[in-house]
Amino acid sequence: MTNFNEIIEEIINELKKHNISHEKLEEVRKAYNLASEIHKEQYRQSGEPYIIHPLAVAKILIFEMDIYDPDTIISAILHDVIEDSKGKIKKDDLEEIFNSDCAILVDGVSKISRMDFLTKKDQNLANFRKIINGLTKDIRIILIKLADRLHNMRTLDVKKPEKQLDNSEETMHLFVPLALTIGAYKIKSELEDLALKYIDHDSYLKIKEQKSIIAETKESYLQEMRDKISAILNTKNINHEILLRTKNICTTYRILNRGYKIENIYDLCYLKILVDEVNECYETLGIVHQQYPPLNGRFKDYIYNPRTNLYQSLHTTVTTTKSDLTKVKIRTFDMDKVSANGISALWNIKNPKTKEETQKIVRTKFQFAKKLIELDESIKDNEAFVDLIKSELLTEHVYVYNNDGEIFELPYGSTGIDYICHIYPELLDRMAGILINGKEVPFNYILKNNDRVSIKTDGKINKAILYENAFTTSAKKKLKQFNGQN
Repeated sequence: MTNFNEIIEEIINELKKHNISHEKLEEVRKAYNLASEIHKEQYRQSGEPYIIHPLAVAKILIFEMDIYDPDTIISAILHDVIEDSKGKIKKDDLEEIFNSDCAILVDGVSKISRMDFLTKKDQNLANFRKIINGLTKDIRIILIKLADRLHNMRTLDVKKPEKQLDNSEETMHLFVPLALTIGAYKIKSELEDLALKYIDHDSYLKIKEQKSIIAETKESYLQEMRDKISAILNTKNINHEILLRTKNICTTYRILNRGYKIENIYDLCYLKILVDEVNECYETLGIVHQQYPPLNGRFKDYIYNPRTNLYQSLHTTVTTTKSDLTKVKIRTFDMDKVSANGISALWNIKNPKTKEETQKIVRTKFQFAKKLIELDESIKDNEAFVDLIKSELLTEHVYVYNNDGEIFELPYGSTGIDYICHIYPELLDRMAGILINGKEVPFNYILKNNDRVSIKTDGKINKAILYENAFTTSAKKKLKQFNGQN
C-alpha cells in the first residue's frame, strides 16, 4: 500500500537540496495536509486514493521537469482543491493560508464551474480559453497543467474507451501544441505518443516495433561514430556527452502518413552531442564534418537563429562510411535543458533568469504569446476565440526569415500575404510584390521553412488580390479592415 507520507517527505527532501527555506518547506507540508483532508473520501477510477494524483503531479514537476519553485509545488499539490472541496476552499482562502501567488496558480488551473454556463459546450470553451491564456498570465499555470495532463495520460488505461479517445484528442490538439510552444520537447513527445496509443493503437504498436528493429540494426555504426568523435573531443579537452536518440513514435507516424517508408527516414536514429560552451558547439561541428562528409543543404544553425520557442542547436546531416545518412545535433548542456523542459529551464541554467524575467520573455519574445494577447483583447466570443487559436496558433507552423535574419512563425499553409498582415501590416498600402529568397513569386505562393521573405514597396496592387490570396482568418480580417479604410 502506498505510503503518502513517504512521498511528501521525498518531495521535501529533494527541495531541501535546492536551498528552499524551512518556512517554505513547512508550507509544502501544510499544502499536503490540506489536500489530504479535502480529497480524503475521493478515489481515482483505478481505486487508488485521489491524493496520489496531486502528489504525482508535484513529483513530475520536481523530478522530471527540474522545477524547484516552492509555490509551484504547493500549487500542484493543491491544484484540485477548489474544484473538489464543494465550496469549502476558495481562492481567497488559499491566499490567506499560503500567499497570493499560490492562490492565483491554483485558480489558474481550476476549471470554471458548470453553474456559470447554460451548456457544457460553453463551459468547455471558457475553460479552453482560460488554460491557453495561462501562458501569458503566469507560465507556472501551464507547467502545472502539463504535469497534470502527463500523469492523467500515463494512467488513462483505467478509463472507458470513449473517454480515452476524448482525452487523447484533447491532449493532441491542446496540450501537445502548448508543450511545443514553450519549447518543452520531452513533454511534448511523451504526450503525443501517449495520445497516439489510443487514437490509432494498431499503428502505434506497429511503429514501435519497427523502430526498435531499425534502431538495433543501426546501433553498431552509431556507436562507432560516437566513439570516434568522443576520442577526438577528448584530445581537445572538450567536456562532452554523446547520446544515441530516435524520433518518437508520433513524429514517425506523421512522416509515414506523408508517404514515406520507415526505412527511408534517414534521421529516425541520430546522435546528440552535448558540450559546455557555444564556441565548443562550432568546434565540434568542424570535427564531425572532418570525419564525415556533410550533406549540402542539410545544415541548420538554430544557435545563431533560435526557434521562436527558444530552441537552440546545430543540426547537420553527414554521410558515414557505409554511405548511410546520419543526423547529428550539437548543443550545450544548458541548451539541452531548455530543449527538454522548455522555458522553465531558464531558472536552472548557468546564468539563471528570475520567474519575473522569464514571464517577460514569454510576453515579449514568444510570437505565440504576443499573438495570443492580441486575439484575447480583440475577440470576446469564446467560440470564435477558440476556433482562431486552434487554426492559427495550436497548429503546425512554418518558420521564415526577414532580410535581417529574424525568424517568424506562421501557420502551415500561409502565403506572403499572411506574412505581411501578421508581421508588417503597416506596409499593406505600399505593397507591390513578394520576394522569396530574392526572387519574385506569385501572391498565392505557400511559404516553406527557411524561406527568406521580403516585400516590394514600389507601388500598389489590387486590394482584392490581397484578400483572395490570404490563408489565415486573422489576415483576412485585417484585410477587410484595410479595404474598408482605403
